[in-house]
Amino acid sequence: MHFKTFPHGIHPPELKKPTAEKTLEVIPAPDKVAIPLHQHFGSPAEPLVKKGDEVFLGQKIGEATALFSASVHSSVSGKVLSVEGHKHPLGKPVLTVTIANDGRDKSSPDIQANKDPLSLEKEEIRRIVKEAGIVGLGGAAFPTAVKLTPPKDKPIDTVLINGCECEPMLTADYRLMVEYPEAILKGAELVRKATSASRILIGIEDNKKKAFEIIRSKTNGFEAEISLLKTKYPQGAEKNLIYALLGREVPRGGLPFDVGVVVQNVGTAKAVWDAAETGKPLFERALTVTGDGIANPKNVMARIGTPFEDVIAFCGGRAENADIMVMGGPMMGLAQWTPEVPVIKGTSGILVWTAAGPPFEHNCIRCSRCVTHCPMHLVPTQLMKYVRYGHMQEAESWGIMDCVECGCCQYICPANIPLVHWMRLGKSRIISLKRQKKAHDK
Repeated sequence: MHFKTFPHGIHPPELKKPTAEKTLEVIPAPDKVAIPLHQHFGSPAEPLVKKGDEVFLGQKIGEATALFSASVHSSVSGKVLSVEGHKHPLGKPVLTVTIANDGRDKSSPDIQANKDPLSLEKEEIRRIVKEAGIVGLGGAAFPTAVKLTPPKDKPIDTVLINGCECEPMLTADYRLMVEYPEAILKGAELVRKATSASRILIGIEDNKKKAFEIIRSKTNGFEAEISLLKTKYPQGAEKNLIYALLGREVPRGGLPFDVGVVVQNVGTAKAVWDAAETGKPLFERALTVTGDGIANPKNVMARIGTPFEDVIAFCGGRAENADIMVMGGPMMGLAQWTPEVPVIKGTSGILVWTAAGPPFEHNCIRCSRCVTHCPMHLVPTQLMKYVRYGHMQEAESWGIMDCVECGCCQYICPANIPLVHWMRLGKSRIISLKRQKKAHDK
């Protein structure tokens, strides 16, 4: 059987068996949560509470004041202990609201259910999504309300629901598809209405046939088509998924809007439905906890702000010789330096390994494997050299800003060159230089 796919990419070991058939377990709310005001693409939310304030479960504690931002909500009821910098999974301290849980889970009076969510008009759907602080739950954490408000000159005809979960080891999205198929489909329908699209396409990799069959059995009554995709990494990257399902190529520097498409992760679709049906803001998420350093790997529902160490303890704790902890998947995840960091909206997984040190780096042997496998058709080894020697203009002209940091190049490199490190560094430097020039021009 021929499955749809995209050019290039790689086939790393899937390593999903330890958790694939484990149902989502709800982690009890911790005694204290640390909720960062910046856990999404764009600007941080502005704090709405101060030390000593009493807050409700689901209460808005951070307001999105910029277009590219997302509001933040309390994941417990209790008292605000502090509003100050706190350790963050992305590296540097971030302004964070720390709340002592009173154990009552008293809900905010602002949370309002809707009797018939599928009858909502698109403006109301967008408002609900924005108020709920929903972001992309596949890892990028792009504010969903922005995706649901395409530019007037870029009409949307198709909503793609991403059920690929192509990262090795992660299975939380698979469990959402198996356990909450109707919520995902209803959320997809709300996304379709909000964007005025005419159809919904759902893409699922062929290593998740159980989820495919369950969702297909529930599609009656929805403007939804479902396709099996070839299991390949990074099949779930937006541009690759669009090409695989529609044959459309997003232009360099462009967005899915430019080819009439909006892409949403299955977890995001469920969050949209939850917000529309019950008024529930995004204060918890599904994630996978696995790796050879975890005693009992699981899929869990964790509240935003729960310390990694509490999540790991819920899964039986970590091995004494565990020396690597990663947020996300093994390909695009970020190594962590402490288990005290909190679960954020972009935490799709927590991986713990007992592993040796990093492999020794050798000189590039010009084998071109990184070029052959790059799904964005870049030349990673040449980009690495431009960044290493400070040629940022050349790096940009060779397309470094189109790099999605998927890690295919680094995975396939026989010289063990940390290519993703150089891509991230180069993009960061280019953005910094542009900001400096903009400030100077003012």
